[in-house]
Amino acid sequence: MGRSKEFEESVVLQKAMELFWQQGYEKTSLNDLVEHMGIHRRSLYDTFGDKHTLFLKAIDYFGEFIKARLKFEISRAETAKQAIQFIFDFMIEESGNRALGCLFVNSATELAPRDKEVEEKTKEAFMQLEHLLADIIRKGQQAGEFRCDYDAEILAENLHNTLLGIRVLARTSTGKEKLQRIVEFSLAILNE
Repeated sequence: MGRSKEFEESVVLQKAMELFWQQGYEKTSLNDLVEHMGIHRRSLYDTFGDKHTLFLKAIDYFGEFIKARLKFEISRAETAKQAIQFIFDFMIEESGNRALGCLFVNSATELAPRDKEVEEKTKEAFMQLEHLLADIIRKGQQAGEFRCDYDAEILAENLHNTLLGIRVLARTSTGKEKLQRIVEFSLAILNE
């Protein structure tokens, strides 16, 4: 009879995600993972596969975490403008609390140029966020909140670029006040 697992998969996967998020893929060794996750090396292999497979699962876990948080932030909004503001506020607050940036952005810059699977996952995550922004912008255009002389997709691309920049700046000592100024200027384009 096989041994039962002595850990909750989602708990240790979250720990792996946090370590990859903090250190990056290359700087995270298997020993780091085993120690941080609190499981045996054999359990890591049996449950998650090799380091690369674990990393891909950690990226997926991060994606689900971000989707859930964004869904919550958007659900609180009474208007499209407020929904977009909530998204930006969440990104700034989340960044300020961790100073780790975004696992998608970090992975895209560290690995995507030479890792097709990471490139596909980060590209898909970026496209999903752009589509979400475009949907919100369309609703705002229909409600008369936002300008209609640009396609929602073009405005979403611009806002997404700003969000990516904020996630990169979050890894530096850039203050929240500066990030808020960048957001205010970027959101003004929706109303011009």
